[in-house]
Amino acid sequence: MPNRARARRAAAALVLAALLASCDRGPEGSGRSPSTPAFTPPAAPSGDLSSPPPPPASPPPTLGPPGPGCEGGWRTPPEGDRLRAFPLRVIRRATGVEGPLVVVDLRYFVGPESPPSEKGYLLEVERWYVKLWARRDPSFRGRFLVERRRFGAGLVAVAPYDSAGFRSPDWVGFQFDPDAPPQRYPGLPGTWRGVPYDFVRGGAGLRIPGLPEEVRGCLEGT
Repeated sequence: MPNRARARRAAAALVLAALLASCDRGPEGSGRSPSTPAFTPPAAPSGDLSSPPPPPASPPPTLGPPGPGCEGGWRTPPEGDRLRAFPLRVIRRATGVEGPLVVVDLRYFVGPESPPSEKGYLLEVERWYVKLWARRDPSFRGRFLVERRRFGAGLVAVAPYDSAGFRSPDWVGFQFDPDAPPQRYPGLPGTWRGVPYDFVRGGAGLRIPGLPEEVRGCLEGT
């Protein structure tokens, strides 16, 4: 039990660090601390990034029923819904991107903390998956995970635009480091400040995945 309690406290601290980092208008990136596992960046993008990405072959689905790996199901909030506007505000604030954003796919789902916690304010975490690109700068394109808890919200992970699902090492999280200079990473839009880590497998000395098993399947088919 003491070890589990320490792991939960450490994981909560890591989540809080990610939320604090995402509230900083300047994004994240930089070296790694001795406690952070070696970071393998995603593959560099290919093709012409100066032109808009091609549209999907068919419109993405807008509803995912509850099932294994996505216990509460997921849905795509329609235009004008506050649950659609909220993650876009968070992404703008975290990255500083300006101008119209073209949303290619967006999913909203709710699930527990990772790892599960008995704290009431961590029992339900709202999450958004967003795939988008910036109309003014088509090279700004990516897939984003936004989380909201009772004590705050933020952009917690980013993945290359052409990646799929919830796989390592595509999804990258950043442990907040106020002294780290903004840095670019292959395949990721913009610049990022902080210590990068594998969001799928966990980081900062903890082998705890960024998404719990109860909701990892909500990203299937993305």
